[in-house]
Amino acid sequence: MAYLANVKSVLSGDTLVLTSPNNPAAERTLSLAYVSAPRLSKDGDESYAFQSREFLRNLVVGKQVKFSVSYTIPNSGREYGTAVLQDGTQLPEAAVKAGWAKVREDAGRKEESEEILDKINHLRSLEAQAKDEGKGVHAGPGGAIEVQHDLGGPEFMTQWKGKTVDGIIERIFAGDRLLVRLLLTEKKHWQVVTLVAGIRAPATERAGPSGQTQPAEEFGNEARAFVEARLLQRQVKVKIVGASPQGQLVGAIIHPRGNIAEFLLKEGLARCNDFHSTLLGPDMAPLRAAEKEAQAARRRLHKGFVAKATDSKETDATVVKVIGADTILVRNKAGVEKRISFSSVRGPRTAEASEAPYRDEAKEFVRKKLIGKHVRISVDGTKPASDEFEARDVATVTREGKNVGLQLVQEGYATVIRHRKDDTDRAPNYDELLAAQEAAKEQKKGIWSGKPPKTRQYVDMSESVQKAKLQLGTLSRQRKVPGIVDFCKSGSRFTILIPRESVKITLVLAGIRAPRAPGRTAQDKGEPFGQEALDLANRRCNQRDCEIDVHDIDKVGGFIGDLYVNRESFAKVLVEEGLASVHRYSAEKSGNATELLAAEARAKQARKGLWHDWDPSQEAAEEEEGGEPGAAGGAAAADASVAIDKKPEDYRDIVVTNIDSNGRIKVQEIGAGTDALEALMDQFRQFHLSPVNNTPLKDAPKAGDYVAAQFSEDGEWYRARVRSNDRAAKVAEVVYIDYGNSEKQPWSKLRPLTQPQFSVQKLKPQAIDTQLSFVQLPNSEDYLRDAVSFLYDLTEGRKLVGCFDYVDAKEGVSYVTLYDPASEKSANATESVNRRIVLEGHALVARKLKAWEKSKVFEPVLKSLREAEKEAKEGRRGIWEYGDITED
Repeated sequence: MAYLANVKSVLSGDTLVLTSPNNPAAERTLSLAYVSAPRLSKDGDESYAFQSREFLRNLVVGKQVKFSVSYTIPNSGREYGTAVLQDGTQLPEAAVKAGWAKVREDAGRKEESEEILDKINHLRSLEAQAKDEGKGVHAGPGGAIEVQHDLGGPEFMTQWKGKTVDGIIERIFAGDRLLVRLLLTEKKHWQVVTLVAGIRAPATERAGPSGQTQPAEEFGNEARAFVEARLLQRQVKVKIVGASPQGQLVGAIIHPRGNIAEFLLKEGLARCNDFHSTLLGPDMAPLRAAEKEAQAARRRLHKGFVAKATDSKETDATVVKVIGADTILVRNKAGVEKRISFSSVRGPRTAEASEAPYRDEAKEFVRKKLIGKHVRISVDGTKPASDEFEARDVATVTREGKNVGLQLVQEGYATVIRHRKDDTDRAPNYDELLAAQEAAKEQKKGIWSGKPPKTRQYVDMSESVQKAKLQLGTLSRQRKVPGIVDFCKSGSRFTILIPRESVKITLVLAGIRAPRAPGRTAQDKGEPFGQEALDLANRRCNQRDCEIDVHDIDKVGGFIGDLYVNRESFAKVLVEEGLASVHRYSAEKSGNATELLAAEARAKQARKGLWHDWDPSQEAAEEEEGGEPGAAGGAAAADASVAIDKKPEDYRDIVVTNIDSNGRIKVQEIGAGTDALEALMDQFRQFHLSPVNNTPLKDAPKAGDYVAAQFSEDGEWYRARVRSNDRAAKVAEVVYIDYGNSEKQPWSKLRPLTQPQFSVQKLKPQAIDTQLSFVQLPNSEDYLRDAVSFLYDLTEGRKLVGCFDYVDAKEGVSYVTLYDPASEKSANATESVNRRIVLEGHALVARKLKAWEKSKVFEPVLKSLREAEKEAKEGRRGIWEYGDITED
């Protein structure tokens, strides 16, 4: 009986694998009756085995035949028979006639059928004719072909990578994994497992390591069947593009009708494989397009695909802050700020030892390119908020037509994110990014260089007055020193990096006073327009290249000077916007008074900011009374109009709690405040003794934060305020607000001061900042140390009386004359601590008196102090030991 079947494959020159036309899964193996052909084997092919198989493969694979079974071997069940193609070609006759099969010697030995014997005799005559003509296996020696079953060493890729060769698909393991016979040379073939380049198909059913069968992934068997129907035992072109990490060949399989990878992707039977992108280069683009087509049609693997609902419209914005190498803050034309991350790009990670050293350099690369610049943004997706990150858009950012994310990757300052297979929030030029990363690796750029960069360490010269003095001379001699605004502390106070000096400083704008910005706590609300001034500073100055002129330093190590961004004075900008007032005295001293006063006049006329309710008639009246226009902003201007007609009688009982190295004296006023402080400190100690309250700071402290600090000398906890921070060492300088002393403490010894019962609203800081009236301490460090030591001897542990001669509210300092009631000379009203320190030669009478010190009521005091100074000179005491230091 004859049957119809499709030829699926050919195992050798005499054996076919057939499938049912109605059920492709139903297979049977048919060997051609009465003949034999050389065998293909992994251990080594017989001579002419490949050529024999090729004759039959080219003749029948993919075609329909009519076959009949002649006989079956009882033990193995193997079927032998004959077949006829639709064009009338008969098998095995055609194979014998071509010389690629031999008639078995025992064929027909026990056969009784005359018909079969005639058939066998016909085959023998065809064989004899092939022998006479030297066809096929009868051609003599030389038919052996060497077959290698692995790639061997790296020389294979050196020779063949990038080339397109002929191949035959021998077996299909999965939609993306084939056994391919590469016909590289006439006498040698490579038969190796080959991964289809650019795709990943779902897995097929396979046996697990424990012997159990692992089920196929959804559409896995369908993908394999799809490839089998089109490629099994077909001759194809194989473009060799590389090898997998496991050493398997990766190649593009090109059928005469096209790339099989594209067909799989269009049918939704595979996804693009990002790991092959760098191997394929431009050839990856059509694969991406095919995948998108399947996604849009929701075919098979993409049946649940949901397109991202994002606003892909390109928008223009200005970069106002560089948060990191891969994240920026932008502001659109409407003034709305948005956090943007570069699509598919990740900056150097702290946890990666090879990447972490490049964090600052990568961020600086982006800052130089983008800060303050106009960019074009095309949003590619949105990352929802998580425990670690806030929600943000991922976008392609271009500047002057150049993709910033791509530039980062090209320079080795960023890596390309390996997205999940279902993650559509990726850059449209994702394959270009991957190729750029490979190029950066080959060129050993940035994080791929294998060595850390030369990091620049900035020394904080505003950490102390002593350091500031050392740097002042260098900076004050230079004009327009180039720098970078690293941080805006307020509208008029900045942290400036000076690369050529490798230092950072705190810069205070000269000639103006900006309102204080709100603190981090809700209670520290700042002054009106303080936040607006800080916002303007952040918009115009933060992270910008700048130039500075330094004139002087302040009492805490800040440098006083001018800041120029884009060659424009920012002090003038602040004043012009009504967000700062002119400090006339310091403006004249700095030489920018004319420009600033003109800017202030314009702000007043426009009634901007601080001048929103400005009344010109009131100012005119003040000028007639002798006041100075624009003086409202500064203490020095206020001093000029101070006239004390009556000697102060503000006497208070005090104790000295600390004397700074510069001679500033911190005192506590004895009375209700100290009683309340004592009660508060009892509760404070009990609170911090409890292990329940041993909670460290959640975040790094910032300058100005109130904290609880454990004093190093007695191990007790006190209220404190952070003065400065060393983030690298995780150490903060804190000032104990009730006693005035300061020290550096590691963050681990700080705790939050958020308890209402201990807040500064409950009890204000008890340390009062004071300075001795009419007295000037020596500039020399040695003599200054002697003066401070002498002050300690006179005041330590004693209850004193302080006469508060003048309280400068703007500067936050009180000028006092101290008296010791227990002193033997206390009966003498003129005998004060101020006079004693002058008399002993540890200080001199102030050479430049303040306005209030010049008042007539203080003439007797000044006369007494000058007499004491004269006596100290004559006695060569203290600073006068080598003569008159005031002489030129």
